[in-house]
Amino acid sequence: MDLHDGSTVTGSGGLLLRRWRPEDLPALLRAYDDPAMRRWLAVQVTGADGAAAWLEEQRAGWEAGRRFGFAVTESGREGELLGNVVLKELDLVNGTAETGYWTTAPARGRGVASRALAALTDWASTTFAEQGLERVELLHQIDNAASCRVAEKCGYPLGRVIPALPPAYPLDGHVHVRLLAGAALTR
Repeated sequence: MDLHDGSTVTGSGGLLLRRWRPEDLPALLRAYDDPAMRRWLAVQVTGADGAAAWLEEQRAGWEAGRRFGFAVTESGREGELLGNVVLKELDLVNGTAETGYWTTAPARGRGVASRALAALTDWASTTFAEQGLERVELLHQIDNAASCRVAEKCGYPLGRVIPALPPAYPLDGHVHVRLLAGAALTR
């Protein structure tokens, strides 16, 4: 089986990560209509054209082997969107990647983000460790306490603080780092 083919990834508590599909467009628009999404995410999706472009970016990322975005759902309810989790900026030459996630308003407070991040991290380790992936970083704005909790719960301790880059990033940021099993400690 080709591990990059978009097969589903299972997480704890019946969580299911699957590739994004064109029919996810309405749910994606509903998710981005949430004020919390507008507050915390640098990339915004508006309108059907914007959502279609975002979905195309996910498809193209898989095809290029550079961005692996998953719709977060539950087993048996794959059409009900709970969130997004992504492995991006994959650089196997330097052994690094970045991860990110978001959850829909109805999914918050249910452990969805931490379960999805844990499942993605396990998938990334299994899929890319033999190819040289050693380090995964998670970035968020400094005042996003919920993202700090999720990162630390999933074994991504705070690595450093990075300076703000206004206007897109008006506040400093946290960089949480997870070294995968067998990673060299010198990076």
